[in-house]
Amino acid sequence: MLTHFQYKEIKNNLINQEWNFSFFYKQKEYNGTYFKDGSITWKSAITDDKEKSFLESCVHDLMLYHVYEEH
Repeated sequence: MLTHFQYKEIKNNLINQEWNFSFFYKQKEYNGTYFKDGSITWKSAITDDKEKSFLESCVHDLMLYHVYEEH
């Protein structure tokens, strides 16, 4: 489970939207940039492809919840 998930908008215009995010997973900090199209640029090294796929799915779900859904 991801803990301490945080995000911050860094760019918001008609063409691009970008957010920095960070979280902890298995006692290790991860961070990266999430783009409007759902792509992610990781600033943390992730060596395991299964783990990377899982983390990208989690980040995508969290960003959809926090940014795009109305609460």
